Amino acid sequence: MAPEPKNDAPRSSPSPARGRRLLVPALLVVATVAVVLVAQQTLRGLPGWLNPFGEETRDRSGPVLLKSIRDLHRYEAASGNFQVIVDLEKDAKFLPDSLRGKRTLFVGNGSVDAYVDFSKLASGAVTVNEDRTAATITLPPAQLEKTNLDPRHSYVYSTERGLIDRFGDFFSSNPNNQQQLYVLAAEKIQTAAAQSGLKERADANTRTMLENMLKALGFTKVTVQQSNAQ
Repeated sequence: MAPEPKNDAPRSSPSPARGRRLLVPALLVVATVAVVLVAQQTLRGLPGWLNPFGEETRDRSGPVLLKSIRDLHRYEAASGNFQVIVDLEKDAKFLPDSLRGKRTLFVGNGSVDAYVDFSKLASGAVTVNEDRTAATITLPPAQLEKTNLDPRHSYVYSTERGLIDRFGDFFSSNPNNQQQLYVLAAEKIQTAAAQSGLKERADANTRTMLENMLKALGFTKVTVQQSNAQ
């Protein structure tokens, strides 16, 4: 039986031309992203009517609708102004920050009011002696309003984005990004207000106001105390 001929021909290696064919599309994508980003930055300096990427704002809002009215029985006794810097960072697990990632610094300015709700006065909270010279008032403790974040003085200070995020932000708009920053700033300010002694200041101011008012009405002894009920 004749031996089979040996195939000593070397195996063919990947063609360099094939590697170049795969590299060209990738380079085109990177070049396109770079050109778009550079064009965006360059055209920002042009007047609005010359900039194809420029924006024109038109207010097409409808009329304001009154939904409800409610009576207030509160004494606004103190108010605190706060500022917070939110440092929000989002990273991809397996990609470097230069490609996929976003870090935003947001400056939030807002106020929180402290009030005493007179509608929460319990039965018998106000007692007066027979000759109307002494009065005792038992008040509920002060409470905090929700944070009133000032949109005119709250802003994004800086944003660092990876290449992919820049390319995606150029073609899309996500208002939830801004909303998340506002929500975080309001939550942090609310927490700070609860720890700032603002409610204690409101309690003291309310006592002073009632004492002065009742003494002006002829009471010589006024006692303002606080109940334990929230």
